[in-house]
Amino acid sequence: MTVHRVRTICPYCGVGCGLYLLVEQGRIVGVEADPEHPVSQGGLCLKGYYGYNHVGDPRRLQTPLIRKDGMLVPATWNEALNFIAEHLIRVRRQDPDAFALIASAKGTNEDSFAAQKFARVVMGTNNVDCCARLCHAPSVAGLVPTLGSAATTNTIEEIGSVTETIFIIGSNTSECHPLVAAHVIKARERGAKLIVADPRHTEMAARADIWLRVPVGGNIPLINGIMHILMRDGLINTIRVNRMAAGFDALAANLAEWTPERVENITGVPRADLQAAAHLYGKASTAAILYAMGVTQFANGTENVLALANLAIITGHLGRSGTGLFPLRGQNNIQGTCDMGCLPDFLPGYVHVGSSQKQTRFSHVWSVKPPSKPGIRATEISEGIMQGKIRVLYVFGANPVLSGPDTGYLMKALERLDLLIVQDIFLTETARLAGVVLPAACAAEKDGTFTNTERRIQRVRMAVPPPGDARPDWRIFSELAREMGSSAFPYRSPEEIWGEIRLLIPERFGGVAYKRLNDGPGILWPCPDEAHPGTPILYSDNVFLTPSGKAQLKPVPIDPEQTSAGIVEKPDKDYPLVLTTGRRVYHYHTGTITRKEWVLNQIGPEELVEINPEDGRRKGIRNGDLIRVCTRRGLISARAWITDRVPPGTIFMTFHFWEAPVNELTGRAQDPVCGIPELKASAADIKSISSVDARMIRRQKKERYLVSLEVPVNRRNVTKGD
Repeated sequence: MTVHRVRTICPYCGVGCGLYLLVEQGRIVGVEADPEHPVSQGGLCLKGYYGYNHVGDPRRLQTPLIRKDGMLVPATWNEALNFIAEHLIRVRRQDPDAFALIASAKGTNEDSFAAQKFARVVMGTNNVDCCARLCHAPSVAGLVPTLGSAATTNTIEEIGSVTETIFIIGSNTSECHPLVAAHVIKARERGAKLIVADPRHTEMAARADIWLRVPVGGNIPLINGIMHILMRDGLINTIRVNRMAAGFDALAANLAEWTPERVENITGVPRADLQAAAHLYGKASTAAILYAMGVTQFANGTENVLALANLAIITGHLGRSGTGLFPLRGQNNIQGTCDMGCLPDFLPGYVHVGSSQKQTRFSHVWSVKPPSKPGIRATEISEGIMQGKIRVLYVFGANPVLSGPDTGYLMKALERLDLLIVQDIFLTETARLAGVVLPAACAAEKDGTFTNTERRIQRVRMAVPPPGDARPDWRIFSELAREMGSSAFPYRSPEEIWGEIRLLIPERFGGVAYKRLNDGPGILWPCPDEAHPGTPILYSDNVFLTPSGKAQLKPVPIDPEQTSAGIVEKPDKDYPLVLTTGRRVYHYHTGTITRKEWVLNQIGPEELVEINPEDGRRKGIRNGDLIRVCTRRGLISARAWITDRVPPGTIFMTFHFWEAPVNELTGRAQDPVCGIPELKASAADIKSISSVDARMIRRQKKERYLVSLEVPVNRRNVTKGD
C-alpha cells in the first residue's frame, strides 16, 4: 500500500512543531518529525508522536445533535442550523449582549477569525473570548502597556544557539513545552547558564545552576528582589535605560524596599541564592526569560508580568538575538486566536473595540460598524448567566465544564441558559449539557494556518477527510451566518478568509500570503508586504510599540505588611495546604483528545496527587494510597504520590481527568485587571480513604459528567423558550 506524507503542524501545545502525517487508504497510520523545521528540528514530544489516533476514533461526532424531550438525538445540518438561527435571531432582536461565544485555541486562524466575526457582525456583540482568559490574559494586560505587544519577542531557536543565561520562572518547560526544553538542554550543553524559579522540583529545576524554590504566589518579591540587587550592585546602565524607557525613577524608589533580607523572610529563598541569580542574569551578555502559567494564573498575574517586563527592560535584555521575553503559550493556536480578535476588548490585530478611528477599516470591509462596548470575559460568563444577562452561550472547541474555575458553579449556571450550543470533535463533558451539538473537523482534517508562541504563522494541511458529516469550524460559522440572513460570510476556502485578514491588518499580515507559507518554514509577524522576510526579533531598534515609542516601566505596588506569598486563599487550620495545578507531559488539558490515545493512557492512566513526605507522614498517607482532596468548594478522590517534587505545605494536581476534576476545587478569585482566575492556589486538605469511599466518589463524578453515556444523553432540557 502507498503511504502518503502530509506536512503539517502539531495540534497540541503552542510550540508549533513540524511533522508529517502518514496516511494510508484514507487513515492516519503514523507520524514522522520534520527534520527541517526551525523550531522542532526533527524532534517531537510524546503527544506529537503518539497523539494521532483520536482523528479516526469511532467516538468522533459525525452528525449534528439536537435535544428533544431531554435527549440528544441526531439531526440534519439544515435542522440544526435552522434551530440555532431561530433562537439567535430572537436574541439578537431583543438584546445582542445576551449572547456570548467562547472560542477555541485549537482551531485555525481562519476558524477563529470567523468565530469573532460571527459574534460581532451577525450577533452585534463583543461577547467573545477564548482560553487566553485562563492562561495569558495577564501577558496582554502586562506587556501591552510596557512594550506595546504581548507576543514573544524572539525565536525559540535562539535559546539553544545564542542565549548565555536562561531564566525560567513559573514554567514546567520539560512537560508542558518539551521542544522548548530541548533548546534549553542544547544551550546547557554549549555552556549556557540556567536559573529556574519554581515551587516544584521539575526536570528543569534539576538541570539548573541555581534553583530558586519560590513558594506558590511568591513571584513578585522574588523578581523585585533580583532587581533591587542589580541596582544596588551597579549592574544597571541607567543612561541606556532612560534612553529606551520611561518611569525609571519611580521604579527605583519602589525597588528600594525589596531588600534580599525582606525577600528571604517572605519567600524562604536564601539571599545568597537570590544574589547569585541576579548577578548571573544581570551580567550576561544575552539573557532570556521564559514563563508560563506559574506566573500568570494568579489574582495578581498582571503584576507578575509587569515585574518580569521591568526586569527585562532595565537590564537591556530585549531587541537582540538571544534575549527577550517568552510567554510560552499552552495551546497550538492561542497566539493566533488572540491575534484574530477572539477577545472581548480587541478586534483582530489588537485594535481596541473603542478606537473609533481604527475601527473605520473594519466598518468599510465588513459593511457593518463593529460594536464599541467591550464584551464580557469568559470568567464572567457564569455570573452573567446567573444574573440573567447571558441567555445563549456558544462554545466552540472548548471544555469549560472541566477547564474553568469552580466548575460546580459553572454547571449550575449552564442549567439556566435558554440555549447552550457546543461545536466540537467529541461529545465533551460540556457538549453533554448542550441543547445543540455541532460536529467539527479536527486539525488533521482541514486546511488553514496556526500561529505559534514565537509569532510564526504556519500552514496546516488536510490529511484525511472529516468523519461523517463533520465540517470545518469556519464553514459552520459561515453557513450559520447565511442562515441568519448575513451576506458577510461568502467564503469558499480558508485562503479567502486569510485574504480578508491580510486586508484588515496589513501592518502585521499584509505580506503573509499562502503561496509563501506553502513553501517555507512559516513567517513571523509583523510582515507588512510580500517583499518583507518577517520579524524574528521585536524591538531590535529599541523602538517599542507604545504610543511614545519608549518602553514603560511600571512599578508593582508593595504591601508594607506583607509577610508571606501573595495568594488570595491562604491556608488555615481546616485547609492547611496549598493546592496548585498544572499539566503532565503525557496528557493535554481536559483529556478530550489524549485520553483516547492508547499509548499515552498506558503511561498516565490516572490522576496522581503530589504530596511532600512531611505532609504524608503528618496525615498518615502513604505512597499509592487513595485519598480525598477537598477545598471550600468540593471534594474529589485520587491516588497519592509521595514525592519531594513539591515542598511541604503544597500539593499538586493536573486537570486531565474527569474522575478527579480538580477545577471543582479551584476558586473564582480573579485578577482585577484582566480577569484571570487564581487557578494556581487554593487552600486544601487531604485524607486517606478506603477503596469503597473512592469508588463512591468516582460514581458521583461519573453521574455528574455523564461519561458512561454516549448518544442519546438524557439531561434536563436547556433549550427553554422555543
